[in-house]
Amino acid sequence: MKKIMALVIGIVVLFVAAVVVLMTVDFNRTGKDNAYVQIDESAYTEEDKLDNGEVMKTYWYEQPAYTEDGEEIQVEFSAQKELRQGAYLMLYVNKDNEVSSYDEVSEAELPDAVEEAL
Repeated sequence: MKKIMALVIGIVVLFVAAVVVLMTVDFNRTGKDNAYVQIDESAYTEEDKLDNGEVMKTYWYEQPAYTEDGEEIQVEFSAQKELRQGAYLMLYVNKDNEVSSYDEVSEAELPDAVEEAL
């Protein structure tokens, strides 16, 4: 009986741990490289009409970004709102330079090599 109770408690603990990991880890950012960009005008806007008649806009940006050592790469990414002109973003990119997420950062947070390139 004690073995069964210990097994049940172990399974519950593992389940709770798995739920906590899934809720706290952002897999769009984990294991990605960072690149930095300063926003200029959006490249183009896509509009999609939903079944309820609401219009959803997607803003696409295609411009050069800079890795932490100042190397220029070309990236394309989207946002559900128009991003502030002149804002600095830290992009999360995979090995194919696909952007999975981004954070706005201040100019003081930019690496020196990126600051020189921008």
